[in-house]
Amino acid sequence: MKIKSWLLLSYFLVMILPLAAGYALLAWINAYHDDQKVEEYVEVWSQMHGMASVLSDPGLYQPGIERPEVDRLVNPQVSIVLYNRDGLVLYTSDPVHVSTQYALDREELYGNLYSLEQGYRAFRYKEPVFAGSELAGFFEIRLARDAWTGNVALRTWITAGLFMVAFSLIYLGVVVLVNRKLNRPLNRLMKQMTAFARQEPAGEIPAGKDEIGELTRRFMEMRRQIETARANLAREQREKELMIASLSHDLKTPLTSIRAYAESLASEQDLTGEEREEYRNIIVEKANYMKQMLDDLLVYSLLQSPSYQMELVEVDGSEFFDMLLSDYEPLCREKQIHLQVCCDVTGRCRVNPQQMMRVADNLMSNAIRHTNPGGRILLAAVSSGRPLPDGLFPFVRDSVGKYPDGSAFLIVQNEGEGIANETADRLFEPLYQTDRSRSKKDARGTGLGLSIAQQIMEKHGGDIRLVSEEGTGTGVICRLPAIKEGDDVEDRC
Repeated sequence: MKIKSWLLLSYFLVMILPLAAGYALLAWINAYHDDQKVEEYVEVWSQMHGMASVLSDPGLYQPGIERPEVDRLVNPQVSIVLYNRDGLVLYTSDPVHVSTQYALDREELYGNLYSLEQGYRAFRYKEPVFAGSELAGFFEIRLARDAWTGNVALRTWITAGLFMVAFSLIYLGVVVLVNRKLNRPLNRLMKQMTAFARQEPAGEIPAGKDEIGELTRRFMEMRRQIETARANLAREQREKELMIASLSHDLKTPLTSIRAYAESLASEQDLTGEEREEYRNIIVEKANYMKQMLDDLLVYSLLQSPSYQMELVEVDGSEFFDMLLSDYEPLCREKQIHLQVCCDVTGRCRVNPQQMMRVADNLMSNAIRHTNPGGRILLAAVSSGRPLPDGLFPFVRDSVGKYPDGSAFLIVQNEGEGIANETADRLFEPLYQTDRSRSKKDARGTGLGLSIAQQIMEKHGGDIRLVSEEGTGTGVICRLPAIKEGDDVEDRC
């Protein structure tokens, strides 16, 4: 139950409780009155009639006389007042309430004669007394309703007691609910917030279905997001530190070589022409390697920036991928590698041509680097739903089949030793290389190629997947997403 709901309910109960108690008391008194009124009326009327027979004596209405028979009628429940015919008090049994100096006016004197009036605390009866045809005076009898008022008072106290008990129960219930629904959850939440602010370990806390529970769930979600962001920042910091260390190592080595060969060219005069040419080629090669590393680092930093938005243009799929897959044959022929190219893309695609060329270059460079002379590389671009090229490894074919329809794939597959699963999962980390020795000539790149390719594909809304089988080879699958229905150009890849 929502906190707002039970608070409103408790407020309603507290407000309605006095009304309910008053109504219950009134109904109870009315029921008691209905039960007692006939019996009480008959009993009172009998008492009044007996006293009236005594008070009807005209001799009692003479001034200055003793009235012992009237005194005998008086008791704590009965009070008697005698008036002369002008309304002056001749006798009163209760001088505190009715003084002998008191007199009734004519309207009060002649009002409600012979009528048994029922008041809250007493019955009242007034009757004239005649001496023959002459008016002698009036008598008024008041009969207290002690039993009635006592029972009403008892019912009032019982009702008040029940009201206090009910009010106390409601109050205790509200206290318990506030403690259970507000205080304890808020204390738990504050402890979690304090622990989180101090970066101390804190477990999950239960969340109810009320407003505090919703607040707790939002806080736990925010905490998980911040912890994830912290972990990402820590990971990025570690990656930056590793990148700086790796770049320092990778730049220092060729820079040392360039310096050594340049000093040799400048100082050694007895070098042959072939040696000078070899030294110059080595210097150019090392400088090109450094330039490639700096270019890759610049592209990687640019793609890492959240503010960088890659501009995509619409191209004809078949024409674009024909262009993208061309020009790799001479390089493979130079390395004595057989290259199989297949392009079967239909419709139009939304790409950044320059960045897609970078992806293809990076993947082909890796494939050529890890393929022995006489080996085979398969370079393919195909739309989903089209036949896959012959020569694909079964595990590559199965991975392509797991993607949804409406995608376009760029596939680079090479024969070779393959990559272990635990290694394949880390190849997209920046500067990670399967060859950790960093010493083989022409056997390594900058270590950023797959990371750059991954980010480029993500900027296209697609993804990249590497699958490998030891002893067989490796395949890299780049997927461009399907164009959603409702776009302006139809029949896109």
